[in-house]
Amino acid sequence: MEDRRDLIIVGGGVIASSIAYNLLHDGYTGSVLVLEKDPLYEYASTPRSAGGIRQIFSTRVNIEMSQYGLSVYQRFAQEMGINGEPTEIDFKQRGYLFLLTQEMLTAMQPQIQLQKSLGVDVQVLTPQETLGLIPELNTADLAASVFSPKDGYMDPYSVMQGYIKQAKHLGAQYVYETVTSLAVDEQGRMLGVKTQGGDLYRAPIVINACGAWSGDLSQTIGANLPVKPLRRQVFHFDPAIPLKKPLPLVVDKSGVYFRHEGPKVIAGLSNDVPYAYDFHWEKSFFESEIWPVLADRCPNFERVKLERGWAGLYDYNVVDHNGIVGAHPQVEGYYVATGFSGHGLQHAPAVGKSMSELIRLGRFETVDVSVLSPARFATHRLVVEDAIV
Repeated sequence: MEDRRDLIIVGGGVIASSIAYNLLHDGYTGSVLVLEKDPLYEYASTPRSAGGIRQIFSTRVNIEMSQYGLSVYQRFAQEMGINGEPTEIDFKQRGYLFLLTQEMLTAMQPQIQLQKSLGVDVQVLTPQETLGLIPELNTADLAASVFSPKDGYMDPYSVMQGYIKQAKHLGAQYVYETVTSLAVDEQGRMLGVKTQGGDLYRAPIVINACGAWSGDLSQTIGANLPVKPLRRQVFHFDPAIPLKKPLPLVVDKSGVYFRHEGPKVIAGLSNDVPYAYDFHWEKSFFESEIWPVLADRCPNFERVKLERGWAGLYDYNVVDHNGIVGAHPQVEGYYVATGFSGHGLQHAPAVGKSMSELIRLGRFETVDVSVLSPARFATHRLVVEDAIV
């Protein structure tokens, strides 16, 4: 079977669906087909994430994308509703809190100055001031903390579904089939995609937004994309003694992060694992690497009941740990939106808007993400992001 469309998006998660929504909302009149292999989103990266959004980044482009994303998520419930029904995403604007040694604080000073210059409300707190946010915290080994009060966390699955429902409402068609390869014509221009069922979906524009799978998909036409699947685990537990105040999303000096999930708490830690499509989670990792840090940082966490865990995949950019957004230089009509290395949810609104502008207008207007072009790897104009959690 052959099927002709004006534009195909491979992947149906939050990045892909934000692109579909923004294109149609902004006036794109062509037909939009979204191809997603997982109809239940069981292994999709979006709902397996920690759901945070922060403006504490080390690069201008990531800060600006987060600022735009924050403005969207603040209005999301009402503006993304359909037929008067709000799209609730449970956005808790409780801030991000980084716990720092003196050495870490010194290293972050240039980032803090950049953030302030761009209008981010970022505060350097003393250990005593930090206790005002979390009275139970052990601050004996801390020199300071960095707090961005307007940041926070949300339900990532609801965000993704909000974009999907709006994109469908505006006319995007979602087909749940596995794309096995991209296809180009004899002149090397984008032809479309081939699916596991043997179908060829034709379109002169194809956007690769399938996250951790995007690098392998791109290789089917020999177009390099330095993205690998990287497993990250999240653990959900119940502390024996509840905390007095709702938590911001806290990033410990060790790299362990934790935040409230209702009355319970979720936590995680980035660790070195092989690149693989691996979804298993390890109770032993929580017990040996995360729980001791939590118990030392807060006495409320000395006794906890680990209720469940899960693993999801970062679409990890192995070169500079930053998003890859724009037209691929090797193939006419081929666009990519991937490589976000764990910050895809928070940058999805900006990426969707930017790709909409690039496709419709040929330029970026709302947020200039041109430095994230896939062409940067050939010219070695890398954009290294240091603030990866």
